Amino acid sequence: MPLQVKGLIETFRVLDFIDIVIVAGLLYYVYKLIKNTRAVTLLKGLGVLLLLNVVSRMMDLHVMNWILEKSVTVLMVALPIVFQPELRRGLEHLGRGHIFTKTQEVDEMDLESTIGEVMKAAKGMSRTNTGALIVFEREVGLNDYIDTGILIDGKVTRELLNNIFIPNTPLHDGAVIIRGNRIMAAGCLLPLTTASGLSTELGTRHRAAIGLSEQTDAVILVVSEETGKISYTYGGHIYRNLSEDVLKDTLISFLEKPKTSIVGFWKRGGNK
Repeated sequence: MPLQVKGLIETFRVLDFIDIVIVAGLLYYVYKLIKNTRAVTLLKGLGVLLLLNVVSRMMDLHVMNWILEKSVTVLMVALPIVFQPELRRGLEHLGRGHIFTKTQEVDEMDLESTIGEVMKAAKGMSRTNTGALIVFEREVGLNDYIDTGILIDGKVTRELLNNIFIPNTPLHDGAVIIRGNRIMAAGCLLPLTTASGLSTELGTRHRAAIGLSEQTDAVILVVSEETGKISYTYGGHIYRNLSEDVLKDTLISFLEKPKTSIVGFWKRGGNK
């Protein structure tokens, strides 16, 4: 056994093991945050640059090495800007983290009633091919997006939702944002996804729903104006062609009150 390895083993402490476990857990948590987001592609590009940097050093390519070193320096400054959505979401996760549990504003009966009203409205709009975009706020606050719309702060009812999404009205093309059992605002503007490879069937509403789900933990219900199909987005993904019962159960599972535990902080980070 090499002396260096033997010396490392002899000096290894329990605290060193705990340190490694904590770092591994943090790295895994970061991976869960950026998984299936555009950050993964950016990290791959950064990895290629770092690999080229190592190769240029080994082969004594001085000019290439100098260029890459300067590029990496610039990237270190630019990374906080490039990864702003992911960093913001990560800090929000740490801040709320289910260590400091947010008080749920609605109980289980109110939640089922709220989702029932939304589903009845969505089903009716689906029959008439009326486009709709309905956002359910979860742990990440959506005040920035609420401020882009018209404040309502009214209880969720199918009649109110139907009135908001009447075609050719001022609020029809925007999104409704629901917090708890109340519609906070309508006509809200959402960020469009920049993801490539999406189906050509997906219009602006679907792309806005995917875009918001990439930057927050919200669940967004979409009614297609072209086909009348109901789908939902979460975590940068869109889920289509679901039955009414499956869709309702899915919304309940996302919005029901989470169990208070530190373990839940790690478990819920990547759930869909």
